[in-house]
Amino acid sequence: MSLFSRLFRKEKMLDPIDLGRLVTDFHSHLIPGIDDGSKSMEDSIAMIRRFKELGYKNLITTPHVMSDFYKNDVKSILGGLNQVNEVLQKQRIDIHLTAAAEYYLDEAFEAKIDSGELLTFGNNYVLFELPFFAEPPNFAEVIFQLLTNGYKPILAHPERYGYWYNDFDKYTELKDKGVYLQLNVLSLIGHYSPETKKIAEKLVDQNLVSFLGSDCHNIHHLELMEIARQKPYVHQLINSGNLLNASLK
Repeated sequence: MSLFSRLFRKEKMLDPIDLGRLVTDFHSHLIPGIDDGSKSMEDSIAMIRRFKELGYKNLITTPHVMSDFYKNDVKSILGGLNQVNEVLQKQRIDIHLTAAAEYYLDEAFEAKIDSGELLTFGNNYVLFELPFFAEPPNFAEVIFQLLTNGYKPILAHPERYGYWYNDFDKYTELKDKGVYLQLNVLSLIGHYSPETKKIAEKLVDQNLVSFLGSDCHNIHHLELMEIARQKPYVHQLINSGNLLNASLK
């Protein structure tokens, strides 16, 4: 039996919670062919249908913007969004789909902050991610840059940055500085690693999480969200009153 299977067997499972209470998911990769998410329009529509079945009313999809790999910009993202929305309309799938981006912290991101070229959502929120191997030396400077330019930074999946696992106070410091933390729902089922799951649970226990996102790249992720609905920590987080997803409607 795999470790992943043992994790599922050991844990108490609850009645499935209604993810529709979140109203909005704003971290996903649903525009076909522009990053490591959806590979085709058929994949995109299948995923969006599954979101609707889970109860979501609004989706803000967030393609990667990473200068070395995914050279997306406002034109490519909004152009792809329009194509998906045309198909949704033709197929009469009643869900509200818009787009922003998941920005990788690199030099191009810093330039976009200064030029005002960022795709934002809600009340001027910006979703960004960090490298997985080391904290960037200019991280604090970029946060200051975002805040002084009037943006509200949301750090994607902070529970996945292993270099903070032995420096948990970092998460509290970030929240105190005005950085919102967005947890991946699949972290709470051990999808990425057991250690990531532990950190995710600790973030929930410490009331540090402001947003819960799917980070959906494929239909399998949505199938795993059915399992997540039964997990005690998913229940705890949704029932905590701390989540701001519904404010994005």
